Amino acid sequence: MTVTTQSARLLVVMAHPDDAEIFIWGSLTAWHNAGAQIQLVVATSGEGGVRQGRDIPNLAQHREKEASNAAATLDIFPHFLRLPDGGLSDEPHLTHALKERIKAFKPDVVITHSPSDYHADHRALAAAVQSAASFTTPVLFCDPLGGVGFEPNVYVDVTSHREAKAAAIRCHASQDPERFVARADLQNQWRAFQCNGGLDDRAEAFRFEPRYPFTDIRSLLPPAPAVKRL
Repeated sequence: MTVTTQSARLLVVMAHPDDAEIFIWGSLTAWHNAGAQIQLVVATSGEGGVRQGRDIPNLAQHREKEASNAAATLDIFPHFLRLPDGGLSDEPHLTHALKERIKAFKPDVVITHSPSDYHADHRALAAAVQSAASFTTPVLFCDPLGGVGFEPNVYVDVTSHREAKAAAIRCHASQDPERFVARADLQNQWRAFQCNGGLDDRAEAFRFEPRYPFTDIRSLLPPAPAVKRL
């Protein structure tokens, strides 16, 4: 059976409770609306995300609740590995946990952070995901915040999901979310501009590196921005 966007099974593996919302929520909304099945794994509970002047008891539990509230809008129930925030490493325990998740869910694609991401936790998780996926599942890397050092070759049109993404980011009230709403929206506008989009267009960017036996996963993706003449 040919797998399409409508029948795709996505395993999203992020380091922190608000990463999916900031980096790829527009695309996840497009996948969800098309009928894809989505599982979200969050490696840490974000206990290191203490904002100056805010003392939130049981911050890890609080942030898990924020993530669960955001995920519920797409009928997703996040699974937390509860590994140390700020201390992720490509260790056998993490790789094994991800292998078991891949084996159980049998995703058509795994989405995770870029190996060149600015955050050490993100880079460590990217390495662990690649090891766990091996040659059983293709891996799609998401655009890091700011896009520095990242060369996308896949774009998803998220113009119509701009408000849904902002609302999901705002679920993370403990993290002063407006700063991420603004930065993510600016980055999505810039990525749309790379596709010759207008000021009101938005796109999220990814990188797929073909590797045997996976060379083309375009049938799994939501629509890219429309091609426009210069």
